[in-house]
Amino acid sequence: MIDKQFIIYKLANKYNLPLQTVSKVVNYQFKFITDIMKQGNFDGIRLPYFGKFSVKTGRLKHLKKKNDKKIPK
Repeated sequence: MIDKQFIIYKLANKYNLPLQTVSKVVNYQFKFITDIMKQGNFDGIRLPYFGKFSVKTGRLKHLKKKNDKKIPK
């Protein structure tokens, strides 16, 4: 199996770019997904040709229960 660092290295060599720049480009989509989910609306996020990322409803219910306990009424 080819690991991510090897792919980053090959792309950097092919396009004559610094490893750090290629690494940022490769990891950007995951950072984008994380930032959207941290906003708290928990909508599904679709990346074309890659897949759809969403929060499972069971985990969302668990998170809501946990937050309800923290907030004094």
